[in-house]
Amino acid sequence: MLTLYSMQSSGNSYKVRMLLARLAQPYHLVEIDRFKGENRTPEYLAINPDGRLPALQLEDGRMLAESNAILVYLAEGTPWLPEDRFEYAETLRWMFFEQHSHEPAIAEARFWLRFVRGGRELRTHEIDQWMENGYAALALMEQHLATQDYFVGGRETVADLALYAHTHVAHEADFDLSGFPAIGRWIARIAGNSAHISIDKIHPSATFGLSPIRGSTAP
Repeated sequence: MLTLYSMQSSGNSYKVRMLLARLAQPYHLVEIDRFKGENRTPEYLAINPDGRLPALQLEDGRMLAESNAILVYLAEGTPWLPEDRFEYAETLRWMFFEQHSHEPAIAEARFWLRFVRGGRELRTHEIDQWMENGYAALALMEQHLATQDYFVGGRETVADLALYAHTHVAHEADFDLSGFPAIGRWIARIAGNSAHISIDKIHPSATFGLSPIRGSTAP
């Protein structure tokens, strides 16, 4: 069975959990607490040497890191990854955009402003740049979604899941989405999928796997 090393509040981990829920794919879920430094222990670094989350252990024992790479692997052969050559490339384009232009601003701001005590004071000089870059990314998304229901091919793909994960909680990073009505409608469409799970929920297809850090099965 697949084993996902994840953190509940992590948008990057949430991307993968959303897709696994949509696929009704059984998997073991191992919660790694970044705030306790569990992602920097020798045990976790043996799983993923760069210490990031999520990481996916395949059925044959091989490890796969980077959230968007995991999405592409899991979505291969499913409706969430287009077969059409151009749409496939467009899906990757939006996923590259998410990692290069979107996540470094919105997710970084959310981490420091919501989860780190005194984060606003610690990152005073970065906040203005995060906001500028984040709003620029949201504006590009809004422009695209003004004429499209989804990012690629008129249907939900892993590009939507990659972008939804951090966008739907952008308000936690002080981003005001009220000026982005197309994004608001798109968020509602993604959340309206019958197999959708919210970021604070675990899909019934997940069972708690053994943690190499705590030696327990509970998150």
